[in-house]
Order: sequence, then structure tokens, then C-alpha cells
Amino acid sequence: MTKRYYFLFILLFAFTANAQNIQWTQVQPGVWKAVIGKPEAYDLLKASGATPATTGLQQMGKADFPLQQQDISARIVDGKVYLRFPLQKEEQLFGFGLNFQTVYQRGKILQLHVDHFGGKDNGRTHAPTPFYVSSKGYGVFVNAARYINVYAGSAVRKDSKNPPVEKDRNTDKSWASRPYSDAVEMLVPAGGVEVYVFSGPTAMDAVRRFNLFNGGGVLPPRWGLGFTQRVKTLYTADEVKAEAKAFEEKGFPLDFIGLEPGWQSKAYPCTLEWDKTRYPDPAAFVKEMKEKGIRLNLWTNPYISSAASYYKDLLPYTGSHTVWTGVVPDFTLPQARNTVFGQMKKSQVDIGVSGYKIDEVDGYDHYLWPDVATFPSGLSGEQMRQTFGLLVQRYTADIYHQKNQRTYGLVRASNAGGVSMPYVIYDDYYNHEDFITALINSGFAGVLWTPEARASKTAEEWLRRMQTVVFSPMAMINAWSSGTKPWSYPEVADQIKAMATLRMQMMPYWYSAFARYHFEGIPPFRSINLEEGFSYEPKKESVNKNLEENPYAEAVSKEIKDQYMAGDALLVAPLFAGQTSRKVVLPKGKWYDFYTGAYAGNGEVITVTPGLDKIPVYVKDGSIIPMMPPMLHAPKKGEKVDLEIRYYGEKPGQYKLYDDDGETFDYEKGQYTWRDITVTKDNNGQLKGTISAPVTGKPNTVGNVTWKWMGK
Repeated sequence: MTKRYYFLFILLFAFTANAQNIQWTQVQPGVWKAVIGKPEAYDLLKASGATPATTGLQQMGKADFPLQQQDISARIVDGKVYLRFPLQKEEQLFGFGLNFQTVYQRGKILQLHVDHFGGKDNGRTHAPTPFYVSSKGYGVFVNAARYINVYAGSAVRKDSKNPPVEKDRNTDKSWASRPYSDAVEMLVPAGGVEVYVFSGPTAMDAVRRFNLFNGGGVLPPRWGLGFTQRVKTLYTADEVKAEAKAFEEKGFPLDFIGLEPGWQSKAYPCTLEWDKTRYPDPAAFVKEMKEKGIRLNLWTNPYISSAASYYKDLLPYTGSHTVWTGVVPDFTLPQARNTVFGQMKKSQVDIGVSGYKIDEVDGYDHYLWPDVATFPSGLSGEQMRQTFGLLVQRYTADIYHQKNQRTYGLVRASNAGGVSMPYVIYDDYYNHEDFITALINSGFAGVLWTPEARASKTAEEWLRRMQTVVFSPMAMINAWSSGTKPWSYPEVADQIKAMATLRMQMMPYWYSAFARYHFEGIPPFRSINLEEGFSYEPKKESVNKNLEENPYAEAVSKEIKDQYMAGDALLVAPLFAGQTSRKVVLPKGKWYDFYTGAYAGNGEVITVTPGLDKIPVYVKDGSIIPMMPPMLHAPKKGEKVDLEIRYYGEKPGQYKLYDDDGETFDYEKGQYTWRDITVTKDNNGQLKGTISAPVTGKPNTVGNVTWKWMGK
């Protein structure tokens, strides 16, 4: 054997020796699992404690494995797992975490790494969920608490089954610096890993299966879907009371107020103990606010000061490095959990505090612990970085679950497994357009995201920001620094009040959308790419210049990152400061103006000029939108409210209205109902609406019902 052939033989032997025989096992309907090598004992699902929502998955039904299994490969080289999944030529990819600037991910090179978003979609983000969805109707999830390198159709193997065509740059103008690639490749820095594939047949089905496999989406309390204001950092109890009173006097809705670092005796690092100079009687203060219909949400980060009364008890169960000189609890250890979350329960939750804002559990590198950090549980700094946000969400949520009280709050980091967590992601990045792109991508990442409003340079910008806040998972002004109020820009105060009031009127719609997230896995806010009637149609080059152009096909072949679905019926198309008009891509099927019911279009690109007062919103044909009277606070537990049921379009309408007590977890014991709402036409063409009767012994918060035929 010559030296050359001997060398090739050694390379081939090394490749085949490291190749893994992948065995796929169906673990839930349409969910397939493979174990590569020896997975680590700690992963994303274990950190989050997520368990599959079996009922929802079974209701979706069985589905075949969506890929050619022989085209999926795995190798273990140098203690790392190399994964390869096939791609077709006209296949687009979505997901790989909470991205802010891009929706299409094919061709991207990423490292999925928990971090504060730094202005570039490179994988370092608040929720770098290692899950992607294909336009061909399947999803892939890698269950590893590691920094995962992703080559999303960006690398070409020499033995590719579908290699790119070689072109001469000197003579061929179609030459591209990024040749076509037929695979997604991932590098997991561990000796083994669990991999899951989610069947479709549609991309929405794959997303639903992923969400349900991770426990199903969160179902917030009704008050969590109301309006929230975060007050300035050093506000006192009296200043908070005055702020709440101003909202009431001016007629602006308000359900919960966020207290920022000044509620604690020390922050950066934190004590998780009340500052008695600003809040001399916390229990009385919390009780008084709740009696006025206002709940309180407390800011913190989990880096504990030596001034905390329990510091010495916690110290043995903390990491090797500090953050802002505060120790970092190892929340995988019960001793650390009992100390920190026991303090939160005793000092705050037990006196009526309704939730938390968990800050700075994401990054940056310059203040968070380094990867060389060690933790008493034996976890590495990398593993803790990828899951710290999950751990804090999980164990704070547990406090409320044990008390049979729902909560809803804010967090800066999450990951796979966090779908059911009662938290919405936010950050300090403040680009309005990118906020909307993040809202779109949240539906692929298994998280919620708020395009919060803080302050604005102009009244126009303030109104445009507030319009998108209203159509988002959390209607929030975050005035911790600015002190901004809804009425801080007098020239648009009336429009802001109208939008805030609309948020409250739409609560039955929002609540039912979140119920579908919980029970069926359907993201309440999501990309138009998941909408039925939207077809991904790559732009094709035409050799005949005389052929009729297809603006719709060209529009949908591009990223659509400035319009999104809100619930099942609404398409929201924001405008940004300085814009007076915009193009809106309507999926196939008839669409109607939300405000008037006027016909808007069908499978086409329209240009709209809505004026400053309105955010463009369109409603699917045959849709039903349940509305309630405007209220300053969300309905109380079990409180009945009247409904105005709005119907749009021409098709027969069907809608399922969700109902429970709005505050507890009794729905987990079957204490909930779905009321069927239908709209049909009689023989004379007259519209007729019906709502099914309440179920005896089950919650019923529906009062009188009236009907409104929009556009008729």
C-alpha cells in the first residue's frame, strides 16, 4: 500500500469510526428523539423542569418522520458532537433564538450564546434557543446547555449530494461569494447530546409541537394582560401611590406598577430586603395598592450583597466569581434555592407582591461571571450562563404555583424549556424597528417579547411606540430612568389613552389567544410566515422581460420583518417615526380593516396611509373578535363582564372563547370552559350570531352579549 493510499485509508477509517448510528424513537405524537454519544446529565430541559403537554400533543395526532433519516449524520470528534441535517434548494429556515434584525436564517453562521443583544444577529442573544423551523414543515431541537456553533446552510462539503455549480467569477456575473449549501451543520461542545425532530406537516405544526413538548405556553392572569407602568428607580411608597392616583384621575388604565432597584435596601449587588426609609411598612403598602386594583412587580437581579441578612448561609452555595461584587447562587442546589427564594417568599410574595422583573441574567461578558467560573454543583460557567435565566424563572414561578396564584413578569434571559414560564423578555436595546422583528422571531424561539416604551424624541415616536406596545404580550411603559407617563406628550395624550383603552377592550381576545398558546402551542404573536394563506415563494429570475411581474411573489420572497400576526385573526403592520405610509403584504384570503370592517385586499401588496392616530391592523375573513367594555383595571377573579362580539367579512365565523377565574391555577384541575361563538347567514342573507351556554359548575365570567357586524 502506497503512503498516499495508506493516508486516505486512515482518514476514511477515522471518519467511519466516529460516525454515529442514529436511532430515532417517537416519544410523543410527531416528536422524534435520538441520543448521540453520551449526553451530559445537565441540559436545557432538566434546567427548566419542562414536561410535555401530552394532551395537546395527542390532540395534534400522529405524523411521519419528516426527513430522510439516512441524510442525517452525527459524528463525535475530539469530544464534540458534529451534527448534519439536509436542506433542499428552496427551503428557508427560521428560529435559532430571539433574533432582532433578521427572520430568514438560511446562510447564517451563529454561536448560540446567552447574552444581551449587542446589535448584531450572531447567536448571542437573550434566548439563543437551539431550535429551528423549516419552511418545509419540520423543526429540529438540540437539547444542550452549551454554546452551540451553527452553520445554517453556509458550508459546503466536498462529498455533498447536491453541490453548488462551480462558476468563474471572471466571466459569470451570477457568481456569488456564498455558494449554495445543502445542509445545516452544528457543533456541540460535549461528548453526547439529545436531538429532537418535530413533524409538521406545516411549519406552524412543528412550532406547536415544540411548544407543547416544552410544557405549552404560559397562561397569564388577566391582570397581566392589562397596562403596566414601571416607576423611577428611587421612588418612595408615597410617590408610587401618587402615580397610581394620577392614572386614575386622568382615566388611564393601570393593572400593575413595577418598582425598580430602590425598593431594596441595597442594589448592585442586591439584598432582596425592603428599604425601610422608602417603604417603611411594605405589607401595608402592598395591601393598600391591591385594594385600589394595583398589583406590584419588583425588580431584582440575583447577585447577593454581603449586607443581606442571609448572606453567610448562602455563601457556601455560590459560584467562584462575583457579579458587581455580589455572590452568584448555584440554583441547581436546594440549599441555594431555599435561601434565596425562601427570602423572596417570606419578604415579598407572602405579603402580596404579584411578580418580578429579573434583570441582568443574560450578559454582557464584562460584568457576568466568566466561562472559567466554577460552581459548587460541578456545573461549568458556560452551562450556568446558558440556563441561569431558566433557573430563576422556574423557581420564582414555583413560589406562586404553590400559592395557587398566577404571576406575570419580566426577564432578560431564557432558553429552550422556558415556553411555559410566566415571563416576557425585554432589554436595554431601544430600536423600534428591531423590537418588532424580535416580536416576530419570538414565535420561533418559544418565548415572549415586549416592545416596551421608555421615552421618545418626539410625540410622533411616542405614539408609534405605544401603538405597538398595545399589540404585544405586555403593554408596558418602562420609566425607571425617564419618569415618562402616558400623558407626557400632551399633543398625543388623547390618542395614547384611546390605544390603552383599546388594549383593555380586547382583553377577551388576548386571553383566549394565550389559552390557545397554553393548550394548543400556538404562539400568540408570531411571523406571518406561519400564517395559513402565506406561501413562501422564492423570487425567480425571468428571461422574458415582457412577462407580467408578480409583486406578491417578489414581496413574500423577501424577509417580512415589520408586520406580524397577533392571535389567530389579526395582522398588525406598524409604522415608525417619520413614516406616513407603508406597504402591507396580505396573505391569500380576504382581509378587512380592523377599525371599520372595510375590505382591504386578498393575497396582494397594499399601500396604506393610516394617519398618525392608527396602527394598521387587518382581520381575516370570517373572524370574530370578542371585546369588553373599557375598564381601568382587568376584571377581578370571577367578575362578570359584558361582551361585544365583532364579526368581519363574509365567510361563516367560528371562535372559541376561553374562560376561567383569571387568577388561579384551578384551570389545571379542569375549571375552565371554551364557549363556542358562531356567525352564520340565514336564508335572507341576514347575519346571525350564537354563543354556547355556560357549563354548569364551571367558571362563567360572561355577562350580556351584543353583536356588531363590522362594515355592514
